[in-house]
Amino acid sequence: MVARRYRPPLFSVAPMMDWTDNHYRTLARLISKHAWLYTEMIAAETIVYQKENLDRFLAFPPEQHPIVLQIGGNNLDNLAKATQLANAYGYDEINFNCGCPSQKVAGHGCFGVRLMLNPKFVAEAMSVIAVNSDAPVSVKCRIGVDDHDSYDELCDFIYTVSSYSPTKHFIIHSRKALLNGISPADNRRIPPLRYEYFFALLRDFPDLRFTINGGINYIGEVNSALREGAHGVMVGRAAYNNPWYTLGNVDTAVYGASPSSITRRQVLEKFQVYGDSVLGKYGDGRPSVREVVMPLLHLFHSEPGNGLWKRKADSAFRNCTTIKSFLEETLVAIPDSVLDSPLVGVPPDHEDCFANLQLPPPYKETEQEVLYA
Repeated sequence: MVARRYRPPLFSVAPMMDWTDNHYRTLARLISKHAWLYTEMIAAETIVYQKENLDRFLAFPPEQHPIVLQIGGNNLDNLAKATQLANAYGYDEINFNCGCPSQKVAGHGCFGVRLMLNPKFVAEAMSVIAVNSDAPVSVKCRIGVDDHDSYDELCDFIYTVSSYSPTKHFIIHSRKALLNGISPADNRRIPPLRYEYFFALLRDFPDLRFTINGGINYIGEVNSALREGAHGVMVGRAAYNNPWYTLGNVDTAVYGASPSSITRRQVLEKFQVYGDSVLGKYGDGRPSVREVVMPLLHLFHSEPGNGLWKRKADSAFRNCTTIKSFLEETLVAIPDSVLDSPLVGVPPDHEDCFANLQLPPPYKETEQEVLYA
């Protein structure tokens, strides 16, 4: 499979609606060569009904490999058609969304995280996706939904999906989802993290691969999870809100590559070439300068000049028509010492981050074999 050409997904950037678009992924790949990148979730219906406009939703530069398409939906026919259409684009994995608690997703019938309540359907969906794709498949889910939050219920879901479909990789957001109307932001904050569930899955399903997600913000925490046995670690907002220091340490600290001498000025020079090549590509001024440069606004997180840079960006959005002119107008706010310095130093370690967790009792798989026979 295509994915075997790349290093394993020890580190991946989470799919985030309105954030992990082509523009962000281009920036991310300029900083890290080995991190696995995910698309935003794309609904199967969007792919099916936009057949004449697929490049807008599915095309990506070859430099973005390794890249995973996350798809959402609850209609098997549309999932089959969408996967067939996406197959031509050569994604390295197809991921099925069973974890989004947004009312825009989970509130419309059995979609997103609500699918965890119907593991047999998820197994059917994964079988349909797998048969229509040349890429491996995976599921991203939570550890539970509302009161369905016991470890055994999570295991029932994993067991059913993995037994009745080709799914062997699960990305586990280590919080349950609350579907009582709270916002997605509160769903990332209010339900407690239960890392003990994740590490118990490693014990109870040794033939499967598990990637941990949720509450992990630093490279030291990533390496701590890997040392404790996680097959991979997925990081979300930290990789978007502080891309230079998060993604900039992935290749060396996680994958053991030699340190890179690339600077932020060099990253921006390459991004400018990409950005100006895609402005207005889809008509009606889309994407706009603002849309293309949004990921750049976090590139100088906590650096001298960051506040002034953002204020200049707000002004530049009103009159700049190219990425080149935008950068010329705004980068005067950032000192040369920041623009021209490569990333230096080793991120601090977090040795005890996942130590001494009290794991739940082992899952009794034999009972489930009878239950789902």
